[in-house]
Amino acid sequence: MKAQSILFDLDDTLVHCNKYFDVVIEQFVDLMLTWYSGHGLKAQDIKQKQLQIDLAGIHIHGFMPDRFPKSFVETYQWYAAQYNRPTSAKEESWLMQLGHTVYEYTVEPYPLMNETLDQLQQAGHRLFLYTGGDASIQMKKVKDLSLDTYFDDRIFVTVHKTREFMETIMHEQNFDRKHTWMIGNSVKTDVLPALHAGIHSIHIPVDKDWEYNTGTIDIIPQGAFYQLTSLQEVPATIQAYIQK
Repeated sequence: MKAQSILFDLDDTLVHCNKYFDVVIEQFVDLMLTWYSGHGLKAQDIKQKQLQIDLAGIHIHGFMPDRFPKSFVETYQWYAAQYNRPTSAKEESWLMQLGHTVYEYTVEPYPLMNETLDQLQQAGHRLFLYTGGDASIQMKKVKDLSLDTYFDDRIFVTVHKTREFMETIMHEQNFDRKHTWMIGNSVKTDVLPALHAGIHSIHIPVDKDWEYNTGTIDIIPQGAFYQLTSLQEVPATIQAYIQK
């Protein structure tokens, strides 16, 4: 059996992420509804505007840590202009602080994360971590969960997870594409870049995923492509494929 090179996404593949953003967004919406009481604002409209502004920020700045808090401030400013309500430096400061609290939650692994990585490592496969975000924030998660036990220095962090960056990794690491896998929850940043690079891909969708992660799979896989329901299915799936 030839050892495989297996790249894992981090957020919402190995560890929980979106649920913390959802909690903080709810807190933001509650603040906005309080400040704009009597104006008839609806929670869903506030969420949609924040999402629109947040996604626009990602396309420009990538996954920088200030992007999410600033989406609160810009949403607040947009509604202030709509309703002719004066803005307040104090309120904007509160919103920036609130947005940054999302990075303070204790990182929580998905069920059987360690067991899954143990199985793959013990089978002789080389494990890599490929994640989008701020390097200091992402590496803190790695440290807190001792993920370097599995990935050592084979960790790639970028503010833009794109097809181009995936291709750069393929060339720099000199991967054998017939024996390389990308595993993640995002169609946009995990699955599609992998399939365009001609490597195998495993998609593990999550409930109520962030709109940014969605996409249409518009390419015929050159290798394996699986959609699984849980992380712990990965070792057996890869094993079955390479034994064909």
